[in-house]
Parts: sequence; C-alpha cells; structure tokens
Amino acid sequence: MANTDRRTSRATNAANDAATSTSATSISTTSSAATAIPSSMSAMLLTGHGDVDMLHYRQDVPTPQPGAGQVLVRVTATAKNNTDRKAREGLYPTKGKEEVTSFAMGGAPTLSFPRIQGADVVGHIVAVGEGVDGQRVGERGLLDFNLYPDDRRDINLMPDYYGHGADGGFAEYIVVPADQFHHIANPELPDAPLAAMGMCSYQTAYHMMTAANVRAGERVLVSGASGGVGTALIQLCRIIGAIPYAVSQPSKADALRGLGAQAVIDRGDLPTFVERVLHATEGRPIDAVMDLVGGDMTDLFIDTMISDMSQRATYPRLAIAGASGGNLSEIMWTRIYLYQVQIVGVSHGTREEAEQLIAWIRSGELKPVLHGTFKLSQLHAAERYFVNRGSDYLGKIVIVPDAQWEAHGAPFALQSAALQSAALQSERESRQ
Repeated sequence: MANTDRRTSRATNAANDAATSTSATSISTTSSAATAIPSSMSAMLLTGHGDVDMLHYRQDVPTPQPGAGQVLVRVTATAKNNTDRKAREGLYPTKGKEEVTSFAMGGAPTLSFPRIQGADVVGHIVAVGEGVDGQRVGERGLLDFNLYPDDRRDINLMPDYYGHGADGGFAEYIVVPADQFHHIANPELPDAPLAAMGMCSYQTAYHMMTAANVRAGERVLVSGASGGVGTALIQLCRIIGAIPYAVSQPSKADALRGLGAQAVIDRGDLPTFVERVLHATEGRPIDAVMDLVGGDMTDLFIDTMISDMSQRATYPRLAIAGASGGNLSEIMWTRIYLYQVQIVGVSHGTREEAEQLIAWIRSGELKPVLHGTFKLSQLHAAERYFVNRGSDYLGKIVIVPDAQWEAHGAPFALQSAALQSAALQSERESRQ
C-alpha cells in the first residue's frame, strides 16, 4: 500500500484520458451521443499454450463493438493475475497429473486461440449498445470479471471469466455487459490503483471467507499473504471484524501489519511452523485457514486448527483457492473426518459478493495495494517479473495500454534500470 500512496498524488492530477488513434470511425449507439472509435486497436494476443513467446503484440486487431446490453470500454488499466500465467501454460489439470489444459466446466474448455487475456479491467465507457442508457458514456468503472452462466446472484456453479472464455483487457478496448461494469467515481483513486482492486483477487478472497463462514472475532490464517488475494483477505478480515494472521516472508512483515495483519508468521522452517503460529495466537487455535498455497503446506495449516480441539468454538474450516505449492499432496483423511475439518474449494464468486465489494471500494474501506505498472507492449517483461518476484513484492502488477501510459501508467512505473532494459527487450520480442 505504501507504493500506491507514494505515487497516487502524482497520478491524481493526470488527465483521465490519453490520446487514442487518429484513424477512427464512428460507432453508433442507441443514445444521441456518438464517440470516435478506432476501427482497429492494439492488443496482446495469446496464440496457444506455452511460455511468453505465445503472447504477440498486435496493432491491427479489430475493435469490438457493443451489442444489446453491452458497453464498449476504452481500457486504461488491467491488473495481472496468476491465473493469466496458469491459463497460458495450461496448468489447470483436473484429472491427469501431466495434463496440459485449461479448465472446463460441463464441456469443452472455453479458452480458444487467439485470446486476449486480462480479467481485472478499469476504463471509461465510450459507446453503448441497444438498451443501455447513453448517459453512461464517459463513465469510469471496474469490471466484474465473471462470465456468469445464469442470472443467479447467490451462487456461481460454472465459473469462467473475461480473458479466458471471452476476450479480456490486455487491449485498448473491451466489450462487456453493462450491468457488470460498475461505476467508480472516487476522484482520489487513480485508474491503476483501482485496477489493483479487481474482482479476480478481491472477489476470490471474499468468496473464500463467505464459503468458510468466517465471523467477527475469529482468528484467520492467511497464506500467500503478500499477493493480490492475500492482501485482500487481510483487509476483508478487518472489515468484518475477524483477526488475520499472515504467512509470508519477514521482509514483508511491516507492510502486512500496516494492512491489518495481527502478526506475520515466517513461512520458512516448516518443522516449527505450527509452534510459531500458536505462539502468535498466544496458544489459541486458528479458527479458519485461507489456503492459497496447497501442496505440503495444507497439512500444516490443518494442524494449526486441530492442535487443541477443547479450545474451539466451531468446526475447523479451510478454504482453498490456489495450489502454488503443488497440485498434489498427502492428507490423512482419518484426521479430516475425526477432527471434522470442513474443506471447501473456491473459485471466483457471486454477483452479491461483487456488489458488496464495489460498495466497500466506493466507501474507501478497501484500499489498493499496487506494486507497479508495465506498458501493454511490455507484457513479456511483466510476466517474467511476476514469476521471479523478489522479497519486496507486495500486491498487484497492473498493465496499461501504451496510448494511456503517460496518464495512467508512468506515475506508478517500476523504476530500476535493469527492469526498464528488460521491459524494452520484452517490447521488441512481443512485436515480432
């Protein structure tokens, strides 16, 4: 959050709109207003499963047009998520250990190529489709990234999302449902920090908490605490009155405590992990675990909850929404049912949860944790930086279209000379 605070004052005075292409046509809408829209746009195309060489920067991609109930958004910022990399590399196996695939719910995978990735989109409406109020043109908003299978507000049984089953925000324009592009005025909140609060992270975090029935006063262990979902979990715990304990590196302890963590437990030295968690909680068991790691850590997380069942007021609960520690692990199932551990898998969230998060963003109760920005043409470098992130990494990387860079990206850019050199090399690679 310190990174965001340090840069926000420079960005608040920046113009909301950067220059767009001068070769434009006019897209008609049902309103009396018409906005000049380029016939083609720049976008990063994912052309198949693989490394970053499967991402190609193009400047001749046809600009989408809004249909009924849709809006056309000029993108100003899109947050990067771990799911971008995992989908690109085909790391969502559901059966075979070595399966290289994208996930599919109830049929064939919805990821087809070429695809524009990028789920957590911020931008400004420039045109509307039939049935949408033309007064919304000019409105800034944040996308609810879900491709909902139906109109239900309380459940989302077949999760899919923009950037996977439909084109996302690593482009200059995107078409989305009008009712999922939520107006965020908040003049004190620039576009890049707003993108850092995107639904892919914040809604996943909130859905973990609602699925595990986290309540006020409960002690919650948050693994992967320095990432986008982890930093959201810490804040959300405090909003509802729960007490978050973060698992992360010691170098990030001050920043995580600043977000609201009660204590920060070093993820190293696994043989003493449970003992150190109990020391932080003064001997009281963890009520619920928010597991973003999986692998061998999951068994240790369970140990923090069942160390002394006589002190518990509720069943032990573990919500899992990540497997960076490995897709496979050994769990003694007799422990699970004898100790009545409730395990729930979490992906995405519901319309109700998205709307609650939007309300907390508008009220200022939720804060952005922005690590830094990259140009869209330098997405290769952003991907490498994200995979190899160091001990100072906290929060989100945000991608800004090149045409919007000066207004929305430059004030938050990562500044090291080595990184800038790598970014320029990345830009050359992606244009080939």
